Amino acid sequence: MTTPHAAHGDHDHSGHDHAGHSHDGHSHGGLGHSHAPKDFGPAFALGTALNIAFVVVEVIAGFMANSMALVADAGHNLGDVLGLLMAWGASILVKRRATFNFTYGFGSSTILAALANAVLLLVAVGAIALEAVQRLIEPAPVVGSTMIIVASIGILINGFTAWLFMSGRERDVNIRGAYLHMVADTAVSFGVVLVGIAVLLTGWDWLDPLVSLVVGGIIVWGTWGLLRDSIRLAMQGVPVNIDPSKVQARLAALPGVASIHDLHIWPMSTTETALTCHLVMPGGHPGDAFIATAAKMLHDEFEIRHSTLQFEVSADAPCGLGHGCAPALEPMPHGH
Repeated sequence: MTTPHAAHGDHDHSGHDHAGHSHDGHSHGGLGHSHAPKDFGPAFALGTALNIAFVVVEVIAGFMANSMALVADAGHNLGDVLGLLMAWGASILVKRRATFNFTYGFGSSTILAALANAVLLLVAVGAIALEAVQRLIEPAPVVGSTMIIVASIGILINGFTAWLFMSGRERDVNIRGAYLHMVADTAVSFGVVLVGIAVLLTGWDWLDPLVSLVVGGIIVWGTWGLLRDSIRLAMQGVPVNIDPSKVQARLAALPGVASIHDLHIWPMSTTETALTCHLVMPGGHPGDAFIATAAKMLHDEFEIRHSTLQFEVSADAPCGLGHGCAPALEPMPHGH
């Protein structure tokens, strides 16, 4: 993850201002340095413990009942345990203080965890699909009653764990990854219950792997958004909840601003966003009140908590090292 200075490595930042408290002539946005994400530690601890216990029970029951659906569900649950542990670890790292080597702290670990969770979900579905296809070719008898009992317990455990993360799924991609894992497991368990009932009523053992394939397809469909968003963040793309063209317009409309360039917006974590921008202001440095107002606008309207603004009196001001300034963002459809 780059720092604001690294993002403008070809520019001279010897006179730039960051909104907020002073550091050797620079002022940093006081609005953005103490916004810790909601603590989901207890949810991670409880969810992990419940899923580990359920994996053990489900594996034993799956082999006893000769049910591919149960074994597949257990394998998926094991993947979810790993996913929960990764997301939990990232949620702890994001709270660690910044260091000289990691000047933005460790918030980007939440992006890596979200991406790993998405990939882990897809790998788990691939394993389920492979085994299900083999069972379709060579159907094996299953014990429907055992499937129904164990999978019903799974619905309760996975559904409850998903509920623990529900409040954070919209604002934090890392938490959404954990939430989707639990929702996917709930769906798989529900499918297993349906298979158990159907096998008891019809004796059609091939329904077991068939439903596994259907549920796997549903999981892939639900995981695609998580994979897309986490890759976007990992590539330092503008978070989907921010429209860069609107940010550009609001900054250009600030009093005294003739034009802007070098606007960069990127994620520091799954919950925090940074911005750097050059403002051309012919009237000279606008003062601390302007900086505070601009930082508050970016925070309140766009949830950008770390802003760095550089002021120039002329659009022809040198950008340093003989390189030209990058223009403001090129218009493009938001969300692509």
